[in-house]
Amino acid sequence: MKPEIKMAVIGGAAGTVLMTMMMMFMAPMMTGMPMDIAAMMGNMLGGYTMGMIAHIMMGVIVFPLAYVLVAYGFLPGSPLVKGLLFGIVLWVLAATMVMPMAGGGFLMSNIGGMMALVASLIGHLVYGGLLGAIAGEGATSHAAA
Repeated sequence: MKPEIKMAVIGGAAGTVLMTMMMMFMAPMMTGMPMDIAAMMGNMLGGYTMGMIAHIMMGVIVFPLAYVLVAYGFLPGSPLVKGLLFGIVLWVLAATMVMPMAGGGFLMSNIGGMMALVASLIGHLVYGGLLGAIAGEGATSHAAA
């Protein structure tokens, strides 16, 4: 059974908050550079506020819906493993498609290269792991015996 959308949204919100905090405080220690996804997305969308809104909407609404409605049925393993795999898929898309469009370069070559790529992977694993763990397996119905 698929997880409930409500629980996936809660997981996405938790993952988005933690990933954003990691970008703000941990990534600069790892890369020596700030990793501000809202600013990068804002370059494409018309300002920092729009970038932050897009970042939050993607993490809290779009990705949890995609996880529950599309990816969950295809990914192997427990809910945690499914979430981690989903995080890896998001990371690959970010590193190869989103970052080049946002000015970060292919595989984040313009914003710290390998260290930024690893920091981003850790953030996406945290996001996906929380999403999967909190969303869980969904409600199971038990027939009365």
